[in-house]
Amino acid sequence: MIIVDSAIEARLRTGQPIMVGMYGAGFMARGMLINVERHMRVLRVAAICNRNVQRAVAAFQDAGVSREDIVRVASSAELSQALRIGKRVVTDDPTLIARATAIDVVFETTGNVEYGAGVTLDCIENGKDVVSLNVELDATVGQLLRVRAEAQGVIFTGADGDQPGVTMNLVRHIKAMGLRPLVCGNIKGLQDRFRNPATQAGFAKQWNQTPSMVASFADGTKMMAEQAVVANAVGLKVSKRGMIGREFNGHVDALVDFYDVDELRALGGIVDYVVGAKPSPGIYVVAEALDENQAFYLNLGKLGNGPLYSFYTAWHLTTLEFGISIARAVLCRDVIIGGTKPPSVDVVAAAKRDLHAGETIDGIGGFMTYGLAENYETSRSEDLLPMGLAQGCRLKADIRRDQVLTYHDVEVPLDSVAHKLRREQDNLFPVVNGQLPTITLESSQVTV
Repeated sequence: MIIVDSAIEARLRTGQPIMVGMYGAGFMARGMLINVERHMRVLRVAAICNRNVQRAVAAFQDAGVSREDIVRVASSAELSQALRIGKRVVTDDPTLIARATAIDVVFETTGNVEYGAGVTLDCIENGKDVVSLNVELDATVGQLLRVRAEAQGVIFTGADGDQPGVTMNLVRHIKAMGLRPLVCGNIKGLQDRFRNPATQAGFAKQWNQTPSMVASFADGTKMMAEQAVVANAVGLKVSKRGMIGREFNGHVDALVDFYDVDELRALGGIVDYVVGAKPSPGIYVVAEALDENQAFYLNLGKLGNGPLYSFYTAWHLTTLEFGISIARAVLCRDVIIGGTKPPSVDVVAAAKRDLHAGETIDGIGGFMTYGLAENYETSRSEDLLPMGLAQGCRLKADIRRDQVLTYHDVEVPLDSVAHKLRREQDNLFPVVNGQLPTITLESSQVTV
């Protein structure tokens, strides 16, 4: 994976930067743009689509682009002309970037499942690679979107710098040595399922983030989605609904003593998280040796006597690493995280408070629901409502706090792209007698 630096140097020598289109101009998008503009000349963020166009203009200006070099466009012809003369483009029309022949790759940063589903699908169908921060979308229909991307000869991937991508880097290194990963873990500083935009408003203001996004971190929904993405990429399960999630204020190396190797083997490995451990806010992987030679040299390397061994990355550096992911996808044709095999873990919606018939669910990071990781077969067999599809659903029945929601409890939006894609994914990966059979993947047919 380190060869991306050589690929970047080679591309720089051509004098032709990678042309990037970006969806979203929020906290993460702005930070990535500034870092790329100052320090990664191999990338040129040429166009930003944002529903509030002025925020896109402000992001470019914060990155040092002069106002006279920023052009608002409303058509493909205007976009093409502006890029041809070296301008940066802003728009509120999501179709323009997807159809722009001058754009090599798209960076999707919105975190909105419905919006992200539409623009990602449009970009894939128009032959664009997509590097996504939208783990909420990925946890809901990511396997299908990668099937679509593969059929088009393009990449749909998560990003390094986000915890799933950092985890996958470590997993790949561990597997390349011949070891077997049995736990992929996320290190959190806080976990409180009942946090909401009101409780997180002060923190959000301090860090210039939206209260709902911060609430999705605090209530665990974001982390559940991240771990589902990891599970679906590696082929892991959860050992219980919501994962184990210990509170532990020691070092992650000590976590090897909390897991039973035989239980992990029986499950084929799991995703998990820990609250309060060091080093935070990184990730950890617990692996086993497959023979005595590996065990000998792991012990020599001060990793202990086994049977479980601790590996970790102490950080995930978000905006500073996102640009590397874009270069890696385009120049190395490397998927940072993701696959097209059947999903193994889903994220389902649970009630954050008592809910009442007739209410419309406000969605991720809101006042009404939080997400829980559940094995995909269980989610499908029990007809549980994916968290990524909860927003906009109208309740048909009262739901107690902490109760998980099913499709039978709600009326779903009939015009939702994400719901259509999820139905297609469910058809592509059918659960029969509580099991996901081995199937031949075929390109999908949903038109949106």
